[in-house]
Amino acid sequence: MKNSNELEKAAVKDIAEFMAVAARTAPKTRGIDNIEVIAIDDDATKNRLIEKMKEISKTDARPGFERDANCITDSPVILVVGVRNNPAGLNCGFCGYDTCVDMAKHKGTCAYNPIDLGIAVGSAVATASDFHTDNRVMYSIGRACLDLKLFSQTVKQALGIPLSVTGKSPFFDRK
Repeated sequence: MKNSNELEKAAVKDIAEFMAVAARTAPKTRGIDNIEVIAIDDDATKNRLIEKMKEISKTDARPGFERDANCITDSPVILVVGVRNNPAGLNCGFCGYDTCVDMAKHKGTCAYNPIDLGIAVGSAVATASDFHTDNRVMYSIGRACLDLKLFSQTVKQALGIPLSVTGKSPFFDRK
């Protein structure tokens, strides 16, 4: 027999997997899949993440990072979606350079990469909402994951989505 807490903890891990599927299958520029997804569902990695967020809060004078770190302490799963910096090959100039070759030479970021990231994250949070799972998109988690090198080295942008199954969302009344 399982109690409510055990059922909810198991369910939230399944929901994170469905969210990863939604992020993967979200529309992408020119059909190029630059998305990487990780799920932080173990205490050791989550504690490293929380400590890194608190460190960034102090070193970069960003108090919101500590606030967010405190919000995710009870989150059983944190889904993090990253995007590899890969030119779309359109030479559109949206990145500020005339060509994709110029952009790469100057180590710029293709304008379509963050668009693809946003669409993937939107698909993932919609899935969480379909399952009535509290969540919030946090750039602070993504930044800390990049600093911790939890993604491949070509991922340059990421957003985190902590999940919660409680009577009241811990991500709503943040201090």
